[in-house]
Amino acid sequence: MNFPKILTNTGRVLVFLGLTVLTQTGGVVYLINFSTYRLINKRIANGWLRRFCKPGSFILMYLVATFLIVPLLARPLGRVQMPLKTTNNLRPLTFLTCLLNRNYVRKDLREAAFTVAGEMNKKYPGTVINYLDANFPFLNGFPLFPHLSHNDGKKLDLAFCYQDKTTLTATNEAPSLIGYGICEEPTAAEKNTAEFCSQNGYWQYSFLKNVMPQHRKNDFLFYGEKTKCLVTLFCQDNRIGKVFIEPHLKLRLQLSNSKIRFHGCRAVRHDDHIHVQLN
Repeated sequence: MNFPKILTNTGRVLVFLGLTVLTQTGGVVYLINFSTYRLINKRIANGWLRRFCKPGSFILMYLVATFLIVPLLARPLGRVQMPLKTTNNLRPLTFLTCLLNRNYVRKDLREAAFTVAGEMNKKYPGTVINYLDANFPFLNGFPLFPHLSHNDGKKLDLAFCYQDKTTLTATNEAPSLIGYGICEEPTAAEKNTAEFCSQNGYWQYSFLKNVMPQHRKNDFLFYGEKTKCLVTLFCQDNRIGKVFIEPHLKLRLQLSNSKIRFHGCRAVRHDDHIHVQLN
């Protein structure tokens, strides 16, 4: 038994699986990148330089695939990229979303998001709406970890609207660097769905809050009026079939549209973001 070879192959399998789970396409790029190893070994004599060039070639190949090839392949299959930078008053909260291929939707959903972002900017000049996770570029049913859905191009998460706590002015920033995990908690008089779900065995419901650093929370205030407007505009769009937000915020913001649903305890809490999806 060649133990070092077994260890190497096991590591490669784990890397392939990890890249596939995180990016959908990264595992395939990783396998293709092995074809460059022979050329690198032939052209580069220095062993340390070889070790640097092999992951470097993967990174280069992955970037080319992610930003040039994948968008072209995804479009005929019904999915388009959300903007990589601020476009029509819409942007990713973090570029990591785009780097990991988590920014694909069906064209109707992107157009609905552009429409709502434009209306928000008219009502609140200077507003830019931050989107979070969307979907992977290919294959209906392929899970976007850790989401239960987000697997058909029809789903999109968006950050809440906030004010700067010091100046009380509207800001396009958010307390969480990834948009999740910093929650607008229920008051003592409001229903605590997170507590109910956790007490009934759904440990994952508040998982992101428990692992996300909370120090930036003190720099922001939840902008309820503006967030209500954002939710309402999506509800008014005929292309949108459902909107998820935590029950206590639905009541606090006096949202009554029938499209607004409770996502269930099997999901994660939605008092840190809004989920919208097509009919």
